[in-house]
Amino acid sequence: MKEKRERILILDDDAGVVDWLREELQEQGYTVTGANAPREALDRVRDETFDLVVSDVEMPEMRGLEFLSAVQALKPEQLVLLMTAFGSIDLAVQAVRAGACDFVTKPFTIEVLGLAIERVFRERQMRREIIRLRRSVPEAATDALVAKSAAMRKVIDLAQRAALSEATVLLTGESGTGKGAVARRIHDGGARAAASFLQLNCAALPSTLVESELFGARRGAYTDARQDRPGLFAAASGGTLFLDEIGELSPDTQAKLLHVLESGRVRPVGATAEVAVDTRVVAATNQPLETLLSERRFRPDLYYRLNVIRIEIPPLRERRDDILPLVDHFLQRACARLTRNIRGVSAPALRILMQHDWPGNVRELMNLIERAVAMTDFDTITPEDLMMLRSEDGVGKMLRDASARTLPLADLTRAYARSVVEAYGGNKAKAARALGIDRRTLYRML
Repeated sequence: MKEKRERILILDDDAGVVDWLREELQEQGYTVTGANAPREALDRVRDETFDLVVSDVEMPEMRGLEFLSAVQALKPEQLVLLMTAFGSIDLAVQAVRAGACDFVTKPFTIEVLGLAIERVFRERQMRREIIRLRRSVPEAATDALVAKSAAMRKVIDLAQRAALSEATVLLTGESGTGKGAVARRIHDGGARAAASFLQLNCAALPSTLVESELFGARRGAYTDARQDRPGLFAAASGGTLFLDEIGELSPDTQAKLLHVLESGRVRPVGATAEVAVDTRVVAATNQPLETLLSERRFRPDLYYRLNVIRIEIPPLRERRDDILPLVDHFLQRACARLTRNIRGVSAPALRILMQHDWPGNVRELMNLIERAVAMTDFDTITPEDLMMLRSEDGVGKMLRDASARTLPLADLTRAYARSVVEAYGGNKAKAARALGIDRRTLYRML
């Protein structure tokens, strides 16, 4: 066994656990010291140098957050990894947000702990590179996200801090708010920026195909598997995998995803052996996962593993200061792509854009500007070019008529979906984006 230079301090009030971990980690080449009481561990942290402290969360003398706070008071840069029983995961997540580098859930195998320790040391080694990248990327990334409002500046600040960590990130917010752009910002601001950034919309594929997309498949695993496929986790190894609409995963896939996050290994469909991967996960949802938890449609242990760093992205109607910069950004982009020379947006058209509530958020605004650039007959966007927004009076009439006739909600929804599809010339993909839903949901509505 090649000698490792890192020194680790193990803290647990169970002497048997300390002895077991000390022996196992010494077998892996680490120099390991044990302590059975928080006060003893704090004395050692003060007097000695440790690369990592591995601590239990629930101890009679001192709980995990209190111990972490005491360690940070002594040595602010000290790395602390927590061991926690399932019932204390909430506390462990709070500790990670307060500065702990990671946590593992009891009972765990020594392999799982070893992988977590390796991740911690790898992150420490990459810190100098992370800082360099953080200095070089933020201006361009902020530009892409267009953060003039205080609400979005806060989101970008959180994303920049999340980029410095290897922890999983959960992005929440309505459809079309820009969760994918924030995920990309986190990837580009970290040490994995030079590696792959891949993404999967978990609602866009049938559950039978999601697993092969995520974990890969061996030839012959199913009818169309004519050759080995690596899967997104393997393809993004060394980089970041963005999982959108995470709440749509089936219970079986949730269990397998949790295993990958905890072990760093995937088993392709039809394979007998696992494959090691080093992939950071950023997940997103427009559904309140807490509701899915209460309905037992989402695993609590996976929820806690994903919800280490949480960033809520506000809807566009709550950050109106971003509308005008976004209009300018999308106008320039659409002109470049469509080779149109549009000088700007007229004042009356801007007033319409500022007054709209944007139920489809940034995606709705982007699609509207692109359509206006493509269809306008002038060198300036006019109110007439914003047909979708100016047709709201017709929508209001449709709602009033439906109410007077007591039209069933399903019929009203279908009628509105059809009108949006027609407005987009029959293009269901664009209509679905404008409605803030995926195509599968649109097909069901129609």
